[in-house]
Amino acid sequence: MPLEITTTEMHTGGEPVRIIESGYPALTGATILAKREEARARHDHIRTFLMHEPRGHRDMYGVIFVEPDLAEADLAVLFIHNAGYSTMCGHAITALGRYAVDRGLVPRVEPVTTVRIQAPCGLVVATVQVDGGASGRVGFTSVGAFVERTAATAVLDSWGEVTFDVAYGGAFYALLPAAQFGLHLGAPVARLVAAATALTDHLRSGPEPRHPTEPGLSGVYGTILTDGGIGRAEPSRNVCVFADAQVDRSPTGSGVTARMALLHAAGVVKPGEPHQFESLTGNVMQGSIAEKVAVGARPGVTVEVHGRAHYTGSATFRLETDDPLKHGFLLR
Repeated sequence: MPLEITTTEMHTGGEPVRIIESGYPALTGATILAKREEARARHDHIRTFLMHEPRGHRDMYGVIFVEPDLAEADLAVLFIHNAGYSTMCGHAITALGRYAVDRGLVPRVEPVTTVRIQAPCGLVVATVQVDGGASGRVGFTSVGAFVERTAATAVLDSWGEVTFDVAYGGAFYALLPAAQFGLHLGAPVARLVAAATALTDHLRSGPEPRHPTEPGLSGVYGTILTDGGIGRAEPSRNVCVFADAQVDRSPTGSGVTARMALLHAAGVVKPGEPHQFESLTGNVMQGSIAEKVAVGARPGVTVEVHGRAHYTGSATFRLETDDPLKHGFLLR
């Protein structure tokens, strides 16, 4: 069938956010995770149509609005990328907070407007600074984050043995210094991607990390390579490689959450103490522990993350039924 999708385009620290405004079919699942499965089963060709070439690229990222099933939510979203559907995305939440205020999806309240966004991982509360009618810096408070394992080891082809941690910040990440691979964060991006993907693939081939209360949130989303710092005196640099070798241009909001949960569990950070994290583009997000929580039987924390998002444009994408590449493709 012919298809026409309109979008607003944004970015957070250089990481794209393609917000679908019209043309996507209504999803009828009773819960947001049921809607995610419905999108995967019935409309995945629209994800590849928008994320893959020629309309997107391997590192494109997008947002689908759905009806919330939490009464307290102002809006609800699914996240899409090159390989499927994320459970959480902090860079997209940052953009959506500003977008929701600018588009009047929530009443504007000065100096700070609260936007309650239901993501597949749960309710994320964004706060948008409003100054003279303009949306400014955006923060969000995460769902419960926790450490899944520490000082685990793996022997990887071409890389040897590495030691890593796994933490949950709305999605599960393996985290370790790039030095474990004999690399630094100024190395060619292709080398960083190869190293991170080797660990992600290794973890996906074995028993998955399990979310203690919701099986649909289980599984390793990606690997975050760090400079080994903690972001207190100066920003700690990292790169997140997620989904199918997709590279986050931002510091990764859910990754900042996972890093803060790991640092808190190690006794390195205290509640309310700000730490900064920098991406390969030089973009910086700030994280701080909001409060201690329990995630099932696991001790955890919620994390406040702050960043900025910007508009890049708008678009109308059309599918012609006789186009042999109408559903998209990837060359690398």
